[in-house]
Amino acid sequence: MRPDTPADHVDHIAEAERLERTAGLYPEDAEHLLLQAAAHLELADARDRATTLYDGLLSPSASHPPENPTLIRALKAANLWEYGHEAEARAIIDGVRGTAPADAAPWVIVAEALEAHDELDQAHETFTQALTRLLPPASADAGAEPPYPTHPLLFGRHRVRRLLGAEHDAWDGLADQVHRSRAAASGRAPVPLDELHDPKRVWALGSENPEDLRAEIARLQSELGSYREALSRPFPVAVLHWPSTELTELLTAYPSLSTEYPSEEAHLATIESSLRELAASGTPNLGIVTGTVPSYEAFAASEGASPDDPLLLPQYATTLAARGRAVGWPPERGDGCWCGSGRAYGECHGAG
Repeated sequence: MRPDTPADHVDHIAEAERLERTAGLYPEDAEHLLLQAAAHLELADARDRATTLYDGLLSPSASHPPENPTLIRALKAANLWEYGHEAEARAIIDGVRGTAPADAAPWVIVAEALEAHDELDQAHETFTQALTRLLPPASADAGAEPPYPTHPLLFGRHRVRRLLGAEHDAWDGLADQVHRSRAAASGRAPVPLDELHDPKRVWALGSENPEDLRAEIARLQSELGSYREALSRPFPVAVLHWPSTELTELLTAYPSLSTEYPSEEAHLATIESSLRELAASGTPNLGIVTGTVPSYEAFAASEGASPDDPLLLPQYATTLAARGRAVGWPPERGDGCWCGSGRAYGECHGAG
């Protein structure tokens, strides 16, 4: 949910606090106002405070029961995942899917959260489950215009299926029909949906449907000043890390990569030694990116390459880093080890 206030020169914390005060004065509008406040807090990276607002709206002791608790839970899950609470976010997402809401918005939020974290198969299942729930069974073949709130579900499913390299089906055909119809209604020549959702373009631009993309471009232009500092930082030199379950899945699907990864222990040791050598040579801004098999396969498809090509691995790592997925190395003193063992870095791969 985006704030109603334009993004130009906004102090998001101050705006959130103003909305919270207003919600106290107008209880009948409190839910809408507090959701807007939470959106501002997320934009200010005060995600813990946004979670507090979501929890307050869902609390049994709230002065008014929420009008759309499923939407609030979906927003809370997407927010939690963005600042490291993946397990809780996944549990909430499973709950949202289990309730099978009749409103499209919660479906869109949880499906896009899964997609944003490279859970492409789960995102595809969620988009499909939502369309099956919200559209009549024959609507994909009937040619009738589906309800407007379901359009993001059709576009999102089409986008994810392109990333997965899936063949077109009836829902994809309906998505393309809706896309062309919306372009014609606005007097524009339509960019083919297949081109818009081309995996290489999605990887490079994070593109959405045309309306969302234009809105995002306008927002980025208005906030360009706040991004200049981040864009001026040195590009991270990132090393690719496969968690245990992902490494097992990768080597099962592509056994030839076992020459690159003879064992999990060797893989982890190579990451640490490579980063130490880079640090010793004076290379700045080192990081680690975490790979997933669906994401890697989608990247390979976007490059027109085979996933079992070891030369693709460093390119994949560089692309993840360019998308902001790199975590700085070495961890801060007392922080957990990057390998996910649960031990402090100094007692794990940072020892010695």
